[in-house]
Amino acid sequence: MTFNSLEYAALLAAVFVVYWRLPRRSQNGLLLVASYVFYGWWDWRFLGLIWVSTAVDYLVGRRLGGEAHERTRRALLATSVVVNLGILGFFKYFGFFVDSAAGLLDQLGLDPARPGLDVVLPVGISFYTFQTMSYTIDVYRRDLAPTRDLLSFAVYVAFFPQLVAGPIERAGRLLPQFENDRPRPDTSRLASGLVLIFLGLVKKVAIADALAPVVEDVFGRHATAGWMELSVGVVAFSIQIYGDFSGYSSIARGSARLLGIDLMRNFEQPYLSRNITLFLLTWHISLSNWLRDYLYVPLGGNRGTGAATIRNLFVTMLLGGLWHGAAWTFVVWGGLHGAYLAAHRFVRSRSPGSPTGMIRLRDMPAVAGTFMLVTLTWIPFRSASLSGALDYAAGLASLRAGPVPVDALSLLLPALLVVLVLDVAQRQSGSHAVATTWPYPVRGLAYGLGAVAILVFSGQPSVPFIYFQF
Repeated sequence: MTFNSLEYAALLAAVFVVYWRLPRRSQNGLLLVASYVFYGWWDWRFLGLIWVSTAVDYLVGRRLGGEAHERTRRALLATSVVVNLGILGFFKYFGFFVDSAAGLLDQLGLDPARPGLDVVLPVGISFYTFQTMSYTIDVYRRDLAPTRDLLSFAVYVAFFPQLVAGPIERAGRLLPQFENDRPRPDTSRLASGLVLIFLGLVKKVAIADALAPVVEDVFGRHATAGWMELSVGVVAFSIQIYGDFSGYSSIARGSARLLGIDLMRNFEQPYLSRNITLFLLTWHISLSNWLRDYLYVPLGGNRGTGAATIRNLFVTMLLGGLWHGAAWTFVVWGGLHGAYLAAHRFVRSRSPGSPTGMIRLRDMPAVAGTFMLVTLTWIPFRSASLSGALDYAAGLASLRAGPVPVDALSLLLPALLVVLVLDVAQRQSGSHAVATTWPYPVRGLAYGLGAVAILVFSGQPSVPFIYFQF
């Protein structure tokens, strides 16, 4: 069982009250205890996995820093990669590969015996595994000096605001913030942190959770739903997952800011993107950067022939899809994005543009087209099986008759409007905490409406963060 919103708020408040009364190392000790309590609340036994990753990468980093022989350095790096990916592979992909192999043998007319081992997926394992492994790779590349401060490194791995759903922070950016003193936040910084938390709650509770029943209903009866219901269902999921994940990222950034820590922006209004390349530069930015720097570029990136570049794109996106979950639906989701990227690279005659450029009226057709393409990829992502995804897509394409989903539209259209207004305001201002700059009457009205929406939609059953499963 993970923390609910009230329990998380209580933990953050308890830490905040004590935190600024302590010197730096004691602050780090408090953060580490709070982080382990936060993660262990779900299942304390899986704390051992974080401890193993922390210990291995800290020790490997220390050895890499003083090792001159390249063969030994490669062996040390391999130790980190094997341990981290071994843990991730066993807990996340054991069942997937067993079931896939058994299915193949079934197709060949054999009757394989499936292992009876039921492996539980530790929450957030993909996030902290990639985060700690990136540290070792950066030290191996000599892009980063290894730390000798085990406490700071342990907090870097387990920092509770971003532990279970990111962003996936690089050690070069986040670790020094734990190794050095944090100045007490001023009123402006505290206000922006609280606004980020508030906007995150609006996105999560009043948008994502409000749309969750619509999505569950339509995807649950996709075989019989009409094309209009299917259209509303997948658009609703497109907005739900954005509100859910970007809402979490906003809460994480706001929480960290109250503690004197700056986390990276993980979203930059991705649904305002004018093409698919810009979308992937602004959606889950920390994962996109990780895949680029540690997979796409080492594979060759765009340095080879056009065919080699397309191959590298596909490999990166297929593995990026598999990172999200141990199912062929996620692989197909990654493959679709790989195909989009390859097509865009083939047809474009210039740079894809700035991922955070101002939105103009003439950009809207391209923005709408990109949103439609991305929304189609959410069908396999949300579907329980490949056959279910194909049935959903076939129902859309067939224009199957059905009722107009008035009740669903009454939730979806206001949610779309709120997301559009927030994203345009953030894009045009360049600030995620843009509400702090609005005139007081506008600010008060926005805060009041947001608070009412949170209260209204928090009364329904709690919906876990979607990315907790990854």
